[in-house]
Amino acid sequence: MPNPFLSFGLYLLVISAGVSFVFQQAVNANLSTQIGSPWWAGFISYLGGTLAMFAMIVALRQPWLTAPAIARTSLISWTGGLFGAIYIAISILLLPRLGAALVVALIVLGQMLGALVFDHFALLGVPENPISLTRLVGAALLIAGVVLIRL
Repeated sequence: MPNPFLSFGLYLLVISAGVSFVFQQAVNANLSTQIGSPWWAGFISYLGGTLAMFAMIVALRQPWLTAPAIARTSLISWTGGLFGAIYIAISILLLPRLGAALVVALIVLGQMLGALVFDHFALLGVPENPISLTRLVGAALLIAGVVLIRL
């Protein structure tokens, strides 16, 4: 049986990641306005993230990547930064126009719809979890939430 305190702690950790997500969007949008370029703001955001990840690699003494490790990967596995750049650019460009709550609601809706498809078809190694009526109702409630936030 899962430890409820551990589960609660993990949920709080994920919630804090969500708050961080909104903070990142707002900071990037502000930087874009201040320097006059969404593209430089996105670049600076990724540079900061890259430096933070490198610091964790060094601090946790992670082994360096090796040619055999790289050879075991697929090309699609290297595209995460591209998809992240799409998200960053859209967030930077639309947060000042639509507001944080609507942008986040729409992103969460897109994430949920994408996640349902990835789960259902077990795409890219995601564990299979077929679409069910309950899951569809949950997605419909997210759509209703987006509509309510927009009003």
